[in-house]
Amino acid sequence: MTLALPIEAEEYLSWLASERGRSANTLAAYRRDLAGYLAWLGERQVVLGAAAPGDLQDYVAHLRRLGRAPASVKRAVVAVRALHRFLVEEGESGADPGRALEPPTVPRGLPKALPEEDVARLLASVTGVDPVARRDRAILEVLYGTGLRISELVGLSLADLDLDGGSIRAFGKGSKERVVPLMGIAAVAMGEWLGPSGRGALEPEQWARRGDAEAVFLNARGGRLSRQGAWGVVRRHALATGLGDRLSPHVLRHSCATHLLDHGADVRVVQELLGHASITTTQRYTLVSSDRVRAVWAAAHPRVALADG
Repeated sequence: MTLALPIEAEEYLSWLASERGRSANTLAAYRRDLAGYLAWLGERQVVLGAAAPGDLQDYVAHLRRLGRAPASVKRAVVAVRALHRFLVEEGESGADPGRALEPPTVPRGLPKALPEEDVARLLASVTGVDPVARRDRAILEVLYGTGLRISELVGLSLADLDLDGGSIRAFGKGSKERVVPLMGIAAVAMGEWLGPSGRGALEPEQWARRGDAEAVFLNARGGRLSRQGAWGVVRRHALATGLGDRLSPHVLRHSCATHLLDHGADVRVVQELLGHASITTTQRYTLVSSDRVRAVWAAAHPRVALADG
């Protein structure tokens, strides 16, 4: 059921759709947020055009008292501020009460890494020797073994690989280049995929698009594997091994970083490996590892166990 709003709010949503091209889901979320705000103003007997900065601050406090998640509060603040700014720009209001209102900060969640035994079970599940199985095994092993982003993986070209030297040249955000080690089982899986029984068996007689011939990973039709296609590979094997929604390409990246730190890797080495511009981003993984250290310590140290008893 569509929520009816005052004409000013309806005009704002119409502007978002026609001028800004906002999606139906975004418009529906803004409509709900604005409906809640306008209903709250009505209870206080404040008309929209007369709302003051104090009213907006009180509304944020009201949302927090309701127990709304920080992300929900932030989205509501963004919607309300944008509505008031629109009214000023359209000449419907003489002042913008939301101009000084800052959206609340949303705490960044810690990366969700899989336990090592779950990763091992996933990687051991791809047992076939047909070309698709070789490709899927290489994709999973390389994502976990190198920490590449999914976009970096599907963007790889043959010239980016140095199997003899054990490295991959990856292009991250902003086309920033870095060299990532390709070693161990990931290197073996990549070598098997690049052989005649792997990638060679999927090569078409004639390449459909320029650049496909240089792509490392191909789809079943012989074209460059898309980001969605690689997501599908990860998703399919996640479901087959009972990991379900716990697994995504980014979770494998998180798991690579966390497990490296768990086993003593230097945080700046991991920063370089993942292509993080800031060490602060990488340090989030150390929090995950610290939690695990505390859990193991609490379970294993005799003096801790004695105090708990």
